[in-house]
Amino acid sequence: MLYRRFGRTEIQMPVFSCGGMRYQFKWQDVPSDQVPEDNQSNLEATIRRSFELGMYHIETARGYGSSEMQLGKILPKLPREKLISQTKVVPMADPKAFRKTFETSLSYLRLDYVDLLGLHGINNAETLENALRCLEVVRTLQEQGKVRHIGFSTHGSTETIVSAIETNQFDYVNLHWYYINQLNWSAIEAATAHDMGVFIISPTNKGGNLHEAPQRLKDLCAPLSPVVFNDLFCLSHPQVHTLSVGASKPTDFDEHLKTVALLDRADEILPPIIQRLEQAAIERLGEDWFKRWHVGLPSVDETPGRLNLHTVIWLRNLAIAYDLVDYAKMRYNLLGQADHWFPGARVSEINIEALRPVLQQSPFRDRIPEVLQETDQLLSSEALKRLSQQ
Repeated sequence: MLYRRFGRTEIQMPVFSCGGMRYQFKWQDVPSDQVPEDNQSNLEATIRRSFELGMYHIETARGYGSSEMQLGKILPKLPREKLISQTKVVPMADPKAFRKTFETSLSYLRLDYVDLLGLHGINNAETLENALRCLEVVRTLQEQGKVRHIGFSTHGSTETIVSAIETNQFDYVNLHWYYINQLNWSAIEAATAHDMGVFIISPTNKGGNLHEAPQRLKDLCAPLSPVVFNDLFCLSHPQVHTLSVGASKPTDFDEHLKTVALLDRADEILPPIIQRLEQAAIERLGEDWFKRWHVGLPSVDETPGRLNLHTVIWLRNLAIAYDLVDYAKMRYNLLGQADHWFPGARVSEINIEALRPVLQQSPFRDRIPEVLQETDQLLSSEALKRLSQQ
C-alpha cells in the first residue's frame, strides 16, 4: 500500500480507503441481534482484509444505517495505533441535536474517539450555515479528545464547496472528482491551498458504475480495466490523497490494488487512453459539442422548473459517447428524488419552451431544447430513490 500525507492532519493516509456504505445489513438502525450472522461475518472479514492490505482508513456515517453499530463489533479489536476511523454526521440547525447524534455514533463504534469527523452533506448555503453553527460543538469535542480532526463531505456545487473551504475551518474534504466528472478540480486546488486532506467519494460507482462497465468503455480503457484506469487517473494527481472503495466483500479490493504498481508509470500509461476516450466521444458527439456543450448553461437555481441542465446533458453525453446508458439512467431518474444531495428536476417535469430565455449565453441555445427531449426519451424510467431512502 502507498500512503500520502492527508493535508494538515499529518495523517499518513492510504491511497485507498475502506468506505462503509456497502457491507452493512440495513440502511436503518436495527437491534444488534437482528443482524444475520453471515452479514456480520462478511463485514468483519472485509475490515480485516482491509487491514491486511494496509488500508487502515475505515470510513462510515451516522446516515449509513447499521454500519456504525456493526463496525463497533470489529473496530475495538484492531490495533488502535493503526486505525484511522472516520464517521460523518449531518450538520443541524440545533447544535445540541448534532452533539447528541455524534455521541450515538461514537457509542455505536465503541471507540473513545474518532480520528476524523465529517460534517455530512454541505451541499448548499443552508447546510453550510448549519455546519458553521455546529463548529463550536465540534471544537468542544476536540478539546475533550473525542474528535481529532474535522472535515466535511459534499455533493454540492463547486461554488458551495469552495465557499466551505475558504472558511478555513476544516482539515479535509470528501468530494466527487474522477475522469467522467472533473468539475470540482478548482475545489481541490482550493483545498490544496489550505493544506486540506482530499478524499474522493465513490470514484467507481458514481464514476460510471465501473464494476459493470459496458464493453465499449472496457475497450477504450484497455489494457487497463475501467476501474484501474479511473483510479490511476485520480491518483496521478498528487493533490488527491485517497479514494474510497465501497467494498461489499473482501475481494472487492483486488482490482483497485492493481493501480498501486502502476503509479510510477502514470505519465506513460494514461495519455493514450485519455486520447482514445476523447476521440471516441468526439466521433459520437461532434467536436464542437464535446468541447463547448457546457458553456453558458444556467445553474439549477437559475433555470425555470429547477431543471439540472448541466447534469442532464452530461448524462446524455456519457450514454452516447461511452454506452454508459445504465449508469446515466440510474442517475437521471434520481433527479428530483434526493433533495440537495442530487438536486434538480427531470426534463418531463418542466416546460422546455420556458428555458429559451435562460439559454442565451449557450452557443447551442437553439439545439438544447431538442437535445433535452431526446435525453428524456433515452433515459427516462421510473423515478429512483437514494440508497439511504430505500
